[in-house]
Amino acid sequence: MTTIRAMGPAWTDPIQLLSENGPFGAAVLPAMFIMVFIESGLLFPFLPGDSLLFTAGLLASQPDGFAPLWVVLVAAPIAAILGDQVGYWIGHTFHPRLRNRPDGRFFKQAYLKQTEDFFDKYGPVTIIICRFVPIVRTYAPLVAGMAGMKFRTFITFNVIGGVLWGSGVVYLGSLLGGIDFVRNNIEAIFLGIVALSVIPGVYGVAKGWQAKRRDAREERRAQAQQARTVGEN
Repeated sequence: MTTIRAMGPAWTDPIQLLSENGPFGAAVLPAMFIMVFIESGLLFPFLPGDSLLFTAGLLASQPDGFAPLWVVLVAAPIAAILGDQVGYWIGHTFHPRLRNRPDGRFFKQAYLKQTEDFFDKYGPVTIIICRFVPIVRTYAPLVAGMAGMKFRTFITFNVIGGVLWGSGVVYLGSLLGGIDFVRNNIEAIFLGIVALSVIPGVYGVAKGWQAKRRDAREERRAQAQQARTVGEN
């Protein structure tokens, strides 16, 4: 009975199950690599990328980790970078077709031009920031490719973003994974950080939108005044 009680907790402990000597330990690293790759580039956004990497860092930092921490720190960004490159090439394949497509009910060449201008101006920063936003990070490389973002620019910031996100979240998991609040709220924490990062940009866009509305109102007022003047004459 004593042996059974001793074995029970070990076989119900996820850290034990996913450790180097656990029954699933050997599958953790390849599973993490595949899931990060798929979420980053194969248009399947509903995978737990942040929590997966965070947990991988937590598990790898244990005495009986499924793999050395340095291996996970290298493997995670490689998977993220390769996944984003696939997403970019998928979008890049469609870019010439979009350029030659006539305007329709939902598609307008003006929209494509606006997207291209956006990525020309903000694309590098966008590629990095989107890494930390679930779902968005899956489609950012696709849109970058469809918008005709230069390959050299994309791959440069893809590597930077992949390392910051992949290695950063894994390392954070190894440092803070033992704290319950951090472990249970990792995605909310990242969303909060990203929100603080994009608030200045959102404020600028909102301010520009309000300025356009004000200019439009003034233009309509001027046209109405001109029409009244013509009528009076």
